[in-house]
Amino acid sequence: MPTVEWGIQMSEPATSTLTVAKLKALCIINDLPTSGKKAVLVDRLLDAGIDATTLGVEISSPQEDEAPPSNRVDDATTEEEFEGEVLLSLEDEDTLTPKHSSSKPPETTQEDPVLEAEILDATLIDDPEEPSSASEERLLSLEEPSTIPDIETDPPKVQRQSPATLMDLLRRPQAVAILLTALVLGAGGWYYINNQLEPFTADSLRYGDEMRYVVTEGSFMASDEYVTLIADQLNGIEEYCKIRILFEGVGELSITDGTALDLTPQANDDRLGAVSAKGGQGMDWLAVESVNAQSFSKFDVFGHRTTTGVTGGEICRVTGEGREGTADIVLTRWTELREKASLATQVDLTLQNAGGTYDGTGMVYGVGGLAGGLERLSPGLGTILQPVELAEFFGNDLITEGATGLNSNWEWRVVGTEKFGSTNMWKIAASHRDVRDLCLGSANMNLWLDGVSPWAVRQTVDVSISSDETSQDTCSNSQRFAGGLILPNGELELHHIFERTMLERGVKAIELGKSYDNRPQANELNPDDDELSSWGVDDEHLPDNSSQRSHPLDAAMSCLPTFGSSASGATSALEDRDGYIWRALNEPNGSSTNWNISWVANDNTAGWLKFSVSGTVEALECEYLAKGTYDDSITHNRNAIPEVLSLDALESRYQDNNRFPALRGEDSLFSSTGTLHPETQIGYLVVVPGTGFGLDFSELFDSVTGATTVDMQREWTQDNWDHSFSLAGDASDGRIVGWAHVRSMT
Repeated sequence: MPTVEWGIQMSEPATSTLTVAKLKALCIINDLPTSGKKAVLVDRLLDAGIDATTLGVEISSPQEDEAPPSNRVDDATTEEEFEGEVLLSLEDEDTLTPKHSSSKPPETTQEDPVLEAEILDATLIDDPEEPSSASEERLLSLEEPSTIPDIETDPPKVQRQSPATLMDLLRRPQAVAILLTALVLGAGGWYYINNQLEPFTADSLRYGDEMRYVVTEGSFMASDEYVTLIADQLNGIEEYCKIRILFEGVGELSITDGTALDLTPQANDDRLGAVSAKGGQGMDWLAVESVNAQSFSKFDVFGHRTTTGVTGGEICRVTGEGREGTADIVLTRWTELREKASLATQVDLTLQNAGGTYDGTGMVYGVGGLAGGLERLSPGLGTILQPVELAEFFGNDLITEGATGLNSNWEWRVVGTEKFGSTNMWKIAASHRDVRDLCLGSANMNLWLDGVSPWAVRQTVDVSISSDETSQDTCSNSQRFAGGLILPNGELELHHIFERTMLERGVKAIELGKSYDNRPQANELNPDDDELSSWGVDDEHLPDNSSQRSHPLDAAMSCLPTFGSSASGATSALEDRDGYIWRALNEPNGSSTNWNISWVANDNTAGWLKFSVSGTVEALECEYLAKGTYDDSITHNRNAIPEVLSLDALESRYQDNNRFPALRGEDSLFSSTGTLHPETQIGYLVVVPGTGFGLDFSELFDSVTGATTVDMQREWTQDNWDHSFSLAGDASDGRIVGWAHVRSMT
């Protein structure tokens, strides 16, 4: 191209009246890089042959020997002489700018007065007042512009002219045709570009995030021993051999945006958004609070009972007893800021049907809630119960075509894009590795992601777990053996679909892994060494010494010699065969207390004994009630019994209102003054490596230390409501594993 001098002062950077966005648009149209500051963009466009007037660059006085280019049409020039040349103004965002063909540069000599016209790239620029999801301006252009043949016109008298106004264009039929073609291509280009997905990494949650969704095609089925997964959460269904639940409704996921009051006693507001929450030791932590509230307009429960089959054996009936109903379930989870660990999970559940109303609240410290049974079966399975949180599920993995990964035991793969509604989304197929590799069945999810929502926009869940050997034909013997150890007998199925209906993003991003003031320390959480008892060395039972209960276990054990031959098995095991009490539970009965103790001898024979104690510790009255033996062997292992707190020390911890306010009150285990309610029971359980009730722990682990748990229970009736409150704790450090308060009215 011949060089044309425009008389621009090059000693200083060229300045332009156009915005950076418009300059970048021109760069894209002319196949130029868009990087650099404004002055760099102007120089780059000038070097490419774009005239200064189009760029909005001020022009200096012409040099002496050169005539300046004309910036307007000569007065003698008619409109017809320029009908073939189309120049569009950059006064708006929808700009069309002519560009020269790279294969045929235009000549500026009078001998070859041919002008070229072509259909231009339609460039779209986001409205700056309406930011995109990435909160940045984006320039989008068609990748393959179409062209029309060169159009010959009469020689123009000047090389450039002023940009035509829209009214000028509308008066020119040829220009209108070009404009309409560009608009059609532009609209198609916008539709095309708007539906192309960029690779992304999952955005972290923010305080104040909220998503609403619908739940459809929900079904749940549990049979045989899997019924206990539900029985742990709902009372009154243990009598069934199979449970089916059909459900549909709506849900809402939200991240609580805490206030400054939640930060007390923090020195500043750096952790604003977090809330104060209690852990299993009753100490206060800073945590992220997430709430998943589901309201099911359809929650139909069907129970199948056992019946006698044709051959005389027991079978589960095909037809079930159905009750249509509704349900509201709110699952609140707290994640500790520093360690990013699950601090606690609370489940609030209300069921209503023809059988009555069932209402309950459960708290599990650590992983638990409704997902507790599934997580115990295999980590990561609890994910299926609510829309997947992407940052937790994918971490920093890039979501792009063909990407794969493994997170939380889920193997996932990006299978491509798929339209959901009017929007294209990434589709992810995920499969739970443990369920597959251990030959437990199948657990699959499909996820649809839009790159904006921190949760899955759409999610389908299909889980089928079975202990039936016919479903394990493709498994190796070792897989079948592992599955036999892990799986209960029966089947478990879950199917449902989540679909987003609304999303509202918060402002402040959640920062996990950050420390904070007054975070509980280890010496505040764990008991002192002198508080622990090593009773497993040579004592008969866990120490009690309670001053709140009239008949503690220490005193009650003195009754055994008075029962003679009725308690000979227990007496012989404890005295001659180095036995111990591995399970004990008291039951207040007015002025007396019933104790039920389970013993094991050093030859692994085991049994139980129930008796009643009344009177004072100084003058006990003992009454034998019943005894029995265990069909399954119980392992004797004193060396595996851990050091623990005594029952009276555990009582003192749990009645502390500062640590566990939920355990005090009329609807709890302790009264408002801290004393035990008359109906409250307490007991403990020792588990050691080996065989017990058909499960051989040594086959699962090379080395297992024993554990001791403490449990407290209370049942009562008030205002036509049947109440039940239960608690489980770890006796080795006093930590509460979880508690639940259930009430029902029939």
